[in-house]
Amino acid sequence: MGRGQELYIKAKKIIPGGTQLLSKRPEMWLPDLWPAYYSKAKGCEVWDLDGTHYYDMSIMGVGSNVLGYAYDEVDAAAKAAIDLSGMCTLNAPEEVTLAEKILELHPWSDMVRYAKSGGEALALAVRIARAYTRKDVVLVCGYHGWHDWYLAANLVKGDPLADVHLKGLEPIGVPKGLAGTNLIFHYNNIEEFKRLVAENDGQIAAVIMEPIRNEFPEKNYLEEIRRITRKNQIVLIFDEITAGFRLCTGGSHLKLNVLPDIAVFAKAMTNGYPLSAVIGVKDVMRAAEDTFISSTFWTERIAFAATQKAIDCYQRYHVENTLEYVGNKIRRGWKEIAENETINIQISGIIPLSHFSFSYEKPLVYKTYFTQQMLNYGFLASTGVYASLAHSDDIIDQYLNACQEIFRQIAEFHRQGVPIETQLKGNVCHSGFERLN
Repeated sequence: MGRGQELYIKAKKIIPGGTQLLSKRPEMWLPDLWPAYYSKAKGCEVWDLDGTHYYDMSIMGVGSNVLGYAYDEVDAAAKAAIDLSGMCTLNAPEEVTLAEKILELHPWSDMVRYAKSGGEALALAVRIARAYTRKDVVLVCGYHGWHDWYLAANLVKGDPLADVHLKGLEPIGVPKGLAGTNLIFHYNNIEEFKRLVAENDGQIAAVIMEPIRNEFPEKNYLEEIRRITRKNQIVLIFDEITAGFRLCTGGSHLKLNVLPDIAVFAKAMTNGYPLSAVIGVKDVMRAAEDTFISSTFWTERIAFAATQKAIDCYQRYHVENTLEYVGNKIRRGWKEIAENETINIQISGIIPLSHFSFSYEKPLVYKTYFTQQMLNYGFLASTGVYASLAHSDDIIDQYLNACQEIFRQIAEFHRQGVPIETQLKGNVCHSGFERLN
C-alpha cells in the first residue's frame, strides 16, 4: 500500500466523506489502489506521494486545468498578485478589468458578479432570478451543484435527479418546505419542457440548464426554449461551468448561437484557480442589488489575476482548436482499437469531453479493470478524457498503445471464458454517491 492510500485511510477518519469532492474519492476510481494524493503536477504529468509518475489521461483536475497543470504564464500572474497582497481593505482592480474582459467575450451581457466555486455561483444566479421575477419555481436540466435549491428536486416522490445526475441523492438536511420549487426536465425533450411550463404557468422564476454537455441539442431545441422563456418572462440561465471555454473562448452558447439572460462560468475559465462568474443582462443582474449577496473571499486578488491571464492564453493560442484535435484523435483511437480487438464500446460526449462505456453486463467491472491496468502502465485513466493543451501527440500515442493492450487482454479473457471480476485486485468502483464505511 502506497503513502497515498495510507493517508486516505487516515482522512476517512477525520474528514466526512474522505475528500472534499465526490469526483476525487478513490472509490470512484479504483478502491484501495488509487494513488489518492499528489505531490506535484505539471502539464498533464502527475507525481504521487511515493514519487511515482503518471500521465493524466482522465479529467485533468475535474475539468479545471484546460491549459495543463502549473501553467507558467497563469501561475506567474498569480504569483505577482500574491506579491502585491491577495487581500486588502480596498478592492482589487483586477475584478473590474476581468469583468470587462468577460463582457467583451459576451457582448450580449452587461454585468458580472463573482463567487469562488461553480456551485455557489449557480446558487447566486438562481437567487438573482428569483429576486428579479419575485417567483419561486425553477425548471432544471442537468447537474448544478449540491446546494439546497438544487437538491430540493429530490424532496418529491421518486428520484428526479437520477436521470440528470446521480441516483440516490437523499435530500437529508434540505428544508422540506422547498419541495416543488425545483422541477426536472430532460435534455432534448421539448414536449416535457412545454408541459412543465404550462403546469406551472405564472410561477416560474428561471430555467437553468447546460446548453450542451454529452450531446448536441436537437434542431431548434435551444431556440424553442429561448422563445418560450422570453414569451413567459422567465429568466434563462445557462450553466457553462463544464462546457464553457472548450468549444470556444467563452461560452458554448456563442457557438450554438442562442443567448441566455444569465450565464455561469467557473473552473474551465480559470485553469485551476478558485473563481466563478455570473454574467447577464442589466435588467436581471440589477436584482442582485435588491437581495443580500456578499462574501469576503469573493474579493481576493489572486484568482482574478490568474483568470485574466488564462483567458488571454485561450485567445492567443486558440486553445479550442487543440482540444478538438486531441479529442478527435483519442476518439478515433478508441474506435479503431475496439474494432480491431472486437470489444464493444459506446463513445459519447462532446469532442473535448470524450467518454466511452463498455457495452457488457457489469460495465463497472470492466471500467474498474481498465483503470487498474492503465495505472500499471503509468496513466491516471478511466473511461473518459478531458482534453487539454498539455496532451501532446507522443503522450496520446503512448496512452492509445496502453488502451490497445488492455482491450486485447479483455478480448483474451472473453475467448477463454474468464470473468473480468476475477482479474480485479480490489473492489469495483462506485458509480455515484455512497456513504463510506
